[in-house]
Amino acid sequence: MTESSITSLGDLARLRGAPELTAETADRLRAELHQAMASASWFTAGVMAPSAAQALSALRALERSQGWDAMKLMSSCDEDGPVFLKANQQGGSIRIRIEHGLGEGILISGHGDDENTPSTTWGPLPLDFF
Repeated sequence: MTESSITSLGDLARLRGAPELTAETADRLRAELHQAMASASWFTAGVMAPSAAQALSALRALERSQGWDAMKLMSSCDEDGPVFLKANQQGGSIRIRIEHGLGEGILISGHGDDENTPSTTWGPLPLDFF
């Protein structure tokens, strides 16, 4: 999918990795994401990145942009290589593991306080989106 075919957050859902975005498109998606996230009570984030350091940096930028408390790194990997970072805002925890075969990008899922509120996932967003 080319960047020009990205017009909304929904267009990202069928991608394996985050596309490169123009500044204008990124700004439009940030505004849409802000509105979408307003209906959730708490969030999980998944970051697919070439390294643990890049994944953690992308998550910290997301935390700062949303005004979230910094989550605690519970486990990471000693190996170099592509990783998947899973962060749970409700539990305040971050876990990172080596994971080959993934794309790159940030996935954010919004959750409600009970099972009546469906979870929604947005992304993949570029690692430098926030």
